[in-house]
Amino acid sequence: MLKEYFDLLEAVKAQKNFKAVIFDMDGLVFDTERVFMEQLAVVMKEKGYTLTQDIYKQTLGTSGSKLANIMYSHYGEDYPFKECGHIAQERVCMVAETIGLTVKPQIRELLVMLRDKNIPCTIASSTNSAIVAKYLEHAGLTGYFSKITGGEMVKYSKPEPDIFLMACEKLKTAPHEALVLEDSENGVKAAAAAGIPVICIPDLKEPDSAVLKLAAAVVRRK
Repeated sequence: MLKEYFDLLEAVKAQKNFKAVIFDMDGLVFDTERVFMEQLAVVMKEKGYTLTQDIYKQTLGTSGSKLANIMYSHYGEDYPFKECGHIAQERVCMVAETIGLTVKPQIRELLVMLRDKNIPCTIASSTNSAIVAKYLEHAGLTGYFSKITGGEMVKYSKPEPDIFLMACEKLKTAPHEALVLEDSENGVKAAAAAGIPVICIPDLKEPDSAVLKLAAAVVRRK
């Protein structure tokens, strides 16, 4: 049964028998979805394209060819997908290195709680693993995560289960003994397909009701 909580720590505590926690990163650990959307919009504007929030929301939780196909479907095959994405990502990295990225509410407290309980944590993100490592380092969160699984490490991105299954392999934990924290529809679908209980913490886009039913709990941040 789907239960709704308003406190992330309590939602995690309510889950039973998990031996490891798998975190998404963008929109879950860091407020990077908004930052990247803003930077990408500027880059695209410089090149004569207009990014809308509705189009950007379609890309949440995706990477690689799936992400490219979404953008090509809206802007045509001539859209400079790699160039725009690369420049926008460089600018987000500059933000991370200078003023820093905003860590989402209760994430630090949750990581401390899990560390105190000796529960290993890992990141499974559609973002490249090297970039994930930089973000964690700049935010002082590196020590909380034993492993990183980046989008470049799997053939198929979310909503396929590959990235979460690989994360479980790295942790040497069976899928049903792990717990996933995700904000996006594609992430929730991927966790469910992998057979891993998932807590959904919506960010830019509220998942539809069918996706929410796949989650063990839903936390809506105040």
